[in-house]
Amino acid sequence: MAKIIESHFGTLMSPKKIAAGAASSVKKQGAFYVFSLRVDSDDIREYSFTDRQRANSAREVLISHLEQKVISDAKRTGS
Repeated sequence: MAKIIESHFGTLMSPKKIAAGAASSVKKQGAFYVFSLRVDSDDIREYSFTDRQRANSAREVLISHLEQKVISDAKRTGS
């Protein structure tokens, strides 16, 4: 089951859903498979791969890293 944490505002949030919502789906653009990841409100990173399977696996890894970032940010802000 997904870990639900409480923010410092008192609302419950799912870091996995927040991280997954920050990533776009993999799309084919020309010869490349591209997706973007919103790390912060002003930091959007775009990744491109020549293989769809590699793009999907990299997307999943980056989503899990972003999930850990959301958890650590929540702990740091005092929730």
